[in-house]
Amino acid sequence: MRELRRTLHLLRTMPLSLFGLGVVVLSVIVAAFAPSLAPYDPLEINYSDRLLSPGWKNLLGTDSLGRDIFSRIIYGTRISMVIGIIVILGSAITGTVLGLGAGYFGGKIDNIIMRLADIFLAFPGLVLAMAFVAAMKPSLEGTILALSIVAWPTYARLVRGSVLSIKELDFIEAARATGESEFSIMFNHILPNVMSPIVIQGTLDLGRAIMRASSLGFIGLGVQPPTPEWGAMAADGRDYILNQWWLSTFPGLAIFFVVMAFNLLGDGLRDAIDPRLRYK
Repeated sequence: MRELRRTLHLLRTMPLSLFGLGVVVLSVIVAAFAPSLAPYDPLEINYSDRLLSPGWKNLLGTDSLGRDIFSRIIYGTRISMVIGIIVILGSAITGTVLGLGAGYFGGKIDNIIMRLADIFLAFPGLVLAMAFVAAMKPSLEGTILALSIVAWPTYARLVRGSVLSIKELDFIEAARATGESEFSIMFNHILPNVMSPIVIQGTLDLGRAIMRASSLGFIGLGVQPPTPEWGAMAADGRDYILNQWWLSTFPGLAIFFVVMAFNLLGDGLRDAIDPRLRYK
């Protein structure tokens, strides 16, 4: 609790990180209360109101089917946050467990896990995610699974490096001397000491996961219509970009601000949690 208070105190001295935190909190609130905040049904088609420019009736205008863009962006926040959170939780848990095993046991286990991670890291993340989604049926579930598969090697390598620097320390040797099992040492003594870099990496990767999900949606391999997903919404406006600019602009701005917010928050957490900066 004391560490959390110190971290929050340091974040208060970082205006950009505070801005990022504010946008993230606002996004979570919007995602949680989307049905109450959206003025219209995001799936309601009304051809008589198609391609209306932003105004009092439709704050951000309407799309080619007469659907309210503001309402669709609000519901798209929920889709993007769900994808980002599930992807990061899944990939972080998988990568952490594999990284712990690789760093602690070493030998063949380390070689197998790290060479497998190298294979995944040899390909651009988005291209590899496209390949996995193309092999499955493009959907919300397929997007989450593909992005989780792509993201785990980063956590495995991060945790492995931290474990290698910790496992030979005196308090680990003391735990071995008392007869604690290997798994008890890994999860009760080593894991708590590698959580900080995992949290920082996860915060940064949340924005990256949302960006990749939007990219998949933009090219038609992500969440499928009529689900209101930011990338797919931006793609729908390509044919109207010269005259009905709002169709692609507002979903694009939503992606920009949320991804930037997670990056700013992650940078602030990294500076706040880094012991070399915290205890000057």
